[in-house]
Amino acid sequence: MASKAPIKVRFYRFKNSLREKTAGLGSDSQAVVTIDPEALARAEAALQEMVEDYPDWVKTLLDRLAEEHRRAVDTPHERRGQFEKIRRIAHDMRGQGGTFNYPLMTDFADSLYQFTGPSVGMTDNHVEIIKAHIDSMRVVINERLQGDGGPPGQALKKGLQQAIDKYTKIR
Repeated sequence: MASKAPIKVRFYRFKNSLREKTAGLGSDSQAVVTIDPEALARAEAALQEMVEDYPDWVKTLLDRLAEEHRRAVDTPHERRGQFEKIRRIAHDMRGQGGTFNYPLMTDFADSLYQFTGPSVGMTDNHVEIIKAHIDSMRVVINERLQGDGGPPGQALKKGLQQAIDKYTKIR
C-alpha cells in the first residue's frame, strides 16, 4: 500500500479591523465612549425636524401607491408588475413609520408588503384590499395618528383587518 503524502493545513489569523474602526473599543478595552452633547443636540433637532416633515413627504409615497393601484384596476393583465411595485414601496415605508413615531404606518405598510408577495392572488378582491391599505395609511397621515393612534387608530386597524377578512373570503 502506498503511503499518502502528509496534508498541509494553513491557518490564517486575520486582523480584527472592526476593533480598529471602533477606535479599539473592544471588550478588552478600558476606553470610555463620549458623545459631544452639542453634536447630540444637533442630531436630535435634525431628527425632530424630520419627524415634523414625515407626513408631508410620505404623502408622495402614498400617491405612488395610489397610482400603482389605479394601474392594477385599469390593466388587470399587468397586475403582477403593479403588485411588485406596490410591494417595493411598502417595503420602504415599513421602516420609516416607527422611526418617526407612526407605528401604525409601519403596521399597515408591513401588511401591504406581505399581502403583495409573489404567492398572492390577483383578483379584483385583492386589488380592493390594496386600496383599503392605502386608505388606512392616508387616514393615519392626514389625522396625524402617532403612537398607537389611540381609539381612532385602533378602530382603523380593526377596520383594515375586517376588510382583509371580507375580501379574502370572497374569492
